[in-house]
Amino acid sequence: MVTEIDVRAAPSGTGCADCDAADPPGWWVHLRRCATCGHVGCCDTSPAQHATAHARNTGHRYIQSFEPGEDWFYDYKTQNSFQGPELAPPTSRPADQAVPGPTGRVPADWRTLIHR
Repeated sequence: MVTEIDVRAAPSGTGCADCDAADPPGWWVHLRRCATCGHVGCCDTSPAQHATAHARNTGHRYIQSFEPGEDWFYDYKTQNSFQGPELAPPTSRPADQAVPGPTGRVPADWRTLIHR
């Protein structure tokens, strides 16, 4: 097992912690969970790309998808996906949470604002 992965670290919430804390609050396409500390950030398709920013700022190189039905991990250093251990629950955002989300914050022209 990779020692930098903490299977006990609970996720920071059900949405991107940085988008939720922004003023005004932001929105996301998909969510990623830091496998070291549990920080939930938005994916690189999202406007703010908070998961990657968290990895850069902290040196935490491993993330796991925080999407329902997905359990893949990614290593920012090697740029490879891999299978990892089961992390502390919950293992994904709520299945009824809108994508993109959250409901009420996503602009009508969101498709023109994402990174491809």
